[in-house]
Amino acid sequence: MVHQRAINLQGSVAQWADELEAADPQAICAWAVSTFGDKVALASSFGVEDMCLIDMLVRATPTPRVFYLDTGLLFPETYALADAVAARYGFVPERRRPALTLARQAEHYGDRLWERDPDACCRMRKVEPLGQMLKGLDAWITGIRRDQTPFRAGARVVELDGKFGLIKINPLVRWTTGQVWRYVRQHRVPYNPLHDQGYPSIGCVPCTRPVRLGDDPRAGRWANLDKTECGIHPGGAPPA
Repeated sequence: MVHQRAINLQGSVAQWADELEAADPQAICAWAVSTFGDKVALASSFGVEDMCLIDMLVRATPTPRVFYLDTGLLFPETYALADAVAARYGFVPERRRPALTLARQAEHYGDRLWERDPDACCRMRKVEPLGQMLKGLDAWITGIRRDQTPFRAGARVVELDGKFGLIKINPLVRWTTGQVWRYVRQHRVPYNPLHDQGYPSIGCVPCTRPVRLGDDPRAGRWANLDKTECGIHPGGAPPA
């Protein structure tokens, strides 16, 4: 069923991607809300890109659908920022938890699974809850940018998400880090204070560290492991 739906969407997605390639991210967010209504939602980790998108979405609709995956291992600063979003913008982001608590996961799979099998941990605490959250949606919005990783360099403004069988919208895909932070300063967008402490990419506490000057921005995620993605945004081979 998902495969057939994906085939039927391919033409529309390619056309939208071409038409919106040069559009401003604010216009892309407005288009997403106008086109999909309450069937589109932003998946937020409350990183700086997602905070820009929340600000843009609120300018398109006072009650955007925004959700986050509460793995039970997020930084205190991330939870505080979720509360700050509600206070600043007047809506409460939806929280999606994994099927297993951390205690139950430890009972079934052993303690500190993220150290022994980070892919399995990410699958249970992030990928599977995301799949449940996306059911009933036609599209989802992400903060992906092309310059974040080689695997994301080929991302388009609008894509067909074959993994989850719906449309993925990446309004910031053409922006640089500098453009993101200019927007934050211009519109006084709240952001995670960990960004000022050497954390350009913020995930779960055990799997995130600050990066050193000159490091790849995602070097602090799953450091010392052959892993750069949690599985939510699978990519193909990096460009040559």
